[in-house]
Amino acid sequence: MLTPDSRDVRCTSTPCSEPAVIRLRDSGQYLCSTHCIRHVENLFSRTVEDQRMIAPGDRIAVALSGGKDSTALLLLLHAALPAWPGVTLIAVTVDEGIAGYRDETIGAAVELTVRLGVEHHIVSFASLFGGDLDVLLKGRESRSCTVCGILRRRALATAARQAGATRIAIGHNLDDEAQTVLMNLLRGDFPHLVQDAASGEPECFIPRIKPLAWLSEREIVTYLILTGNYRELPECPYTGFALRSEVRAMLTGLEFRHPGTMKNLIRSRDTIRQHTPRASGVGSVQRCRECGEHCSGEICQVCRILGRPG
Repeated sequence: MLTPDSRDVRCTSTPCSEPAVIRLRDSGQYLCSTHCIRHVENLFSRTVEDQRMIAPGDRIAVALSGGKDSTALLLLLHAALPAWPGVTLIAVTVDEGIAGYRDETIGAAVELTVRLGVEHHIVSFASLFGGDLDVLLKGRESRSCTVCGILRRRALATAARQAGATRIAIGHNLDDEAQTVLMNLLRGDFPHLVQDAASGEPECFIPRIKPLAWLSEREIVTYLILTGNYRELPECPYTGFALRSEVRAMLTGLEFRHPGTMKNLIRSRDTIRQHTPRASGVGSVQRCRECGEHCSGEICQVCRILGRPG
């Protein structure tokens, strides 16, 4: 939101002249409370429609951590339900088992689903993988985000499949998407640059959708504050180990000095994907010989992490 010394700045939406609460850096536009909320809702709806993310009769599993992005995602999807015939929502929260952090965010997720009347499923690492994340990470804390991400995706997919979901909605925002592009480039990970794991193989995996992919973190936080849904929550204690933290700081500075940097990164990625044959992406899908889940090799990443024999 705007700083106190900018309170006299007015909304530039015609014919509005209400006090502005946010400046969209790439366009230079100032928006008041009403037009900011409308902007977020319109961009969300346009993203869903343009990419045909939702079809009549879909049962959408919303990945709800309880944090700002997943909270905004569930609120926007729930508000749009009347426009989608036969579409239903369920919320899925993954309890990784992180001491001093997860209980509060899970509490926020529970409160939100009760308020909205949305069916809510909670699945834990302990029940699926035999231990909390804190236990599974001992001795390899530097790989915390990689390990957690792989296990969380499996837990979410398992819960969504058991609940009969046809799509999984993820709260990745513009910042997240741009960070992922840059991380893939820095790692030299061409397969994941050209093949979005969210698309998957429809016959093998539940498709994932990202309705917030063109909304920045600033826009989402401002939307939550203006609608009375913002809640200060603790940060994951493993964040400091992540490459993403360094990339986030780098991109935040670049976006401030050169507005549009994040969107340009995503557009560049999309252009690369359009000109790259799918065969150059991830390998063919087969079943893990240990757990039987679909994967791109003989042993899936989950089984490798859990140390199951190959």
